[in-house]
Order: sequence, then C-alpha cells, then structure tokens
Amino acid sequence: MTAKTLMIQGCTSDAGKSALVTGLCRVLYRHGRRVAPFKPQNMALNSAVTADGGEIGRAQAVQAQACGLEPHTDMNPVLLKPNTDVGAQVIVHGRAIGNMVARRYHEFKPVLLESVLASFARLKSEYEYVVVEGAGSPAEINLRDNDIANMGFAEAADCPVVIIADIDRGGVFAHLVGTLELLSKSEQARVQGFVINRFRGDIGLLQPGLDWLERRTGKPVLGVLPYLHGLHLEAEDGLGKLSFEAQVTQPLRVVVPLLPRISNHTDFDPLRLHPDVDLRFVAAGESIPSADLIILPGSKNVRGDLVWLRGNGWEEAVYRNLRYGGRLIGICGGFQMLGQCIHDPLGLEADAGESVGLGLLDMETKLKQEKQLRRVSGKLVLADAPVSGYEIHTGVSVGSALSRPVARLENGDDGAISADGRILGTYVHGLFDRKEACDALLRWAGLAQPSTLDYEALREAGIERMADAVEKHLDWGKLDLIFA
Repeated sequence: MTAKTLMIQGCTSDAGKSALVTGLCRVLYRHGRRVAPFKPQNMALNSAVTADGGEIGRAQAVQAQACGLEPHTDMNPVLLKPNTDVGAQVIVHGRAIGNMVARRYHEFKPVLLESVLASFARLKSEYEYVVVEGAGSPAEINLRDNDIANMGFAEAADCPVVIIADIDRGGVFAHLVGTLELLSKSEQARVQGFVINRFRGDIGLLQPGLDWLERRTGKPVLGVLPYLHGLHLEAEDGLGKLSFEAQVTQPLRVVVPLLPRISNHTDFDPLRLHPDVDLRFVAAGESIPSADLIILPGSKNVRGDLVWLRGNGWEEAVYRNLRYGGRLIGICGGFQMLGQCIHDPLGLEADAGESVGLGLLDMETKLKQEKQLRRVSGKLVLADAPVSGYEIHTGVSVGSALSRPVARLENGDDGAISADGRILGTYVHGLFDRKEACDALLRWAGLAQPSTLDYEALREAGIERMADAVEKHLDWGKLDLIFA
C-alpha cells in the first residue's frame, strides 16, 4: 500500500499549518481512513515522548491524536530544540545526536534528508493517507539550499502542496502571490491551491479578492476558514502570545517567568484554561506581580535561563513570595534551579561549567549525555492523587531533598518537597493534565475548592472543533483530487 499524500505549507510561521493538518487528519479519521501526520523538520521547544520512546514536536503528538494514533518518531524525524540564538540540539528519529550551530546544521541537511525520506516511506507503506506539514515559509531565500522542511522535501517526495495564509495578519493576497512568485517553476507547478485562515466578517466582501487571486495565479482557493475564537490546540511554540494574553482576575494567582529558552509551556495549558486560576506569564522587563504560586518552567538552557532569572529580579521575588506564605513549584529545568548547583561538564546545553542554584532544596544536578525520555504514571504524595505525564531531561539530581518525593511513579520516586511543605519540584511534564492531580496541587497552593476542568476532554474538543471547520469550509471535491 502507498498512501495518498498532501503537504500543507504556509506563507509565514503561525499561518495555521499545524491546525489545518490536525483538522484534515481528524476529518479523514472520522470517515474511516487510516491516516498519519508527518513533519520532516520541526523547530520547537514544546515536545512529546512517543510510544517508541523518542521525542517529537508537540504538534505532531496532537495530530497523532487526531488520527486516533499513538505518536511515533517517524511522524517528526528531525526536531530542532534551540538552546542559543545561533544553535540547537538536533534530534533525529527521536534521539539527540548533538548540538549544532546554524551553519553546521545547514551543511548537514543533505544527510538528514535520507532519514526524513526513510520515515516518510515507512508511513506511506502503513497508511492510506499521510498529511504533511511544512515549517515556516517555503519562500525564505536564505534557507532554500538543501531544504528538507518545505519545497525541498516536496520535490524529493513528489508531494502536492497547498499553501495557507493568515488573513488576520493583513496582506493575505501579497503573502500568497509573493510566496508563489519566489518559488521555482517546478515548485509553482506543485502548488495545487490556497487556503485562507482566520477570516472574520462578511465572506461576500472577500469574494472579489478570491476571484482576483485565482485569476492572477491560476490556482484555486480551496476554502476560507473562519476565526475560531477560543480555539484550544496545544501550541508548537507561540511564546510571544503567552506573555501578553489578557487575564481575568481569579481566586488563585499564578505567575510563570517567560524564560528565553522555556520548554514545554503546554504544561500550563490546564491552568491557563482553569476557571479559578489567574495565570500570568511575565516577560523580560515586566514587573513581577504578587502571587499565591510561582512556577519555574522547563528550560532548554537551564544555566543560561538561571542567569536571566537573576538579572530580571526573580531570585528576590521567589524568596519574598515564600517569606509571605506563597508556594513554589519547579518543573524539570525549573526543578534543577531549586537546588544548590547545576553541573554541565560536557557543555550539553551551552558552554561547559557549573552554576549556583537558588539553594532552596538540598540537591545538585549533573547534566549527562543520555537524555531521559519516558512516559510516566503513578500517584502524587499529595492526597494520593493519580498523575501521569512524561519526562524529557538530561539532568540527574541527587541529594537529601529527594528523600521527600513529590510522586511515587511506576519507575521510581520523582521530585522533592521541602521540609516545610511549601516548595515542590518534579521532572514530570503534564503535571496538571489529570483532574485529580491538578485538584490536589491547587488545594496545596491555597485554592479551597478547585473546579478543575477535564483537560483531556478539552484537548479532544479543540481537535473536533478544528475538524468541523475544515470539513465545512474546504472544498473536499477538489481536495480529493489533489491528494496524490
């Protein structure tokens, strides 16, 4: 069996590629099709642990859910996790192969194309449909040589392409025409149509523009997707949005530093959506508000982000918050910051060296070559509440603080609770996903009667809502002919 395929590329980052692929996958799944998602190369600090024990982008895990599948490393064979402005950890088939600066990675891409095509071939042999997501824009002139993420992959895999653009940003026709103009003749021929995303207003007023676009390019507009207010799909990255979202004051105040290399900020989605929680992400230069709970998030460069924390006044804010009765949680890299020292002798995240931690837990952490990747489940010590999630970390922590664990997991104890019970650290991502665990943690933080939502149901509802829009507003007669 050889699957039918279609690749979704975008005029810009955040044009809606991930959401459209999610919707397409769920519609096909609804109709009984065996479908899988695929993204050749992803750059994201939100990741997921797969059924085969590897690491892929979070968006592909959501898309796998839309297909009724467990996520697999073949769905995202190359993942880049930036740890500096010019470098990233390179993960191939779910395993880190090392750090590379941008120029070295650019030279290495022809080698990676073999891995990408091997994963794609396996999916094509196992499924009826494969829906492919591009990365960024195919019209980035400086990135076109050796491309494996957009048209370079589409040409190598002989894959038809649909381009999506976000009308809410403005300039949608310039985006689409300009993107098409910057492609080669063979790439232009590969583009089978356009989708316009996040439209609000009277579609009749847009119609003259759609007619002009089709005449100008000779490509059909396959549909106009509406702006879906309040849509929740776990983000690939999207850090900028998080720091400036309007918040409504709720009983429990939670603040999170928006670290330069924050990772897996989807950990906080259940709190962002919680009716009793006022969650605020605080960026550089912003004042740090008083809070009932401060959470230090995961980080792809723990020592570097610890410097940032101190430079932005967070160390004193944390100490002050604890003095006034507040609570503190550290997750993964944030947990490591709570200890006495962080050692990185191999320079796995940045330059080799060590950094003094916040000194709030009696433990030290050493970063080691082998990354811990596993799904976990067990019970929180707090209220014996069931918890499940995943671990993604290179650090190994030791010290007397670990004798008071946060959770009893199937594979052993996790984390630490301070002697006074007001500081909690854990390696578990997805800490708040299960209602029972979220309730227990919010009660610990001071919320008397949490009314926690069913986050799994919310995640599924977001996928269904996106699929409803895709099924209603796209021309499926034309799409069926495009899949090849």
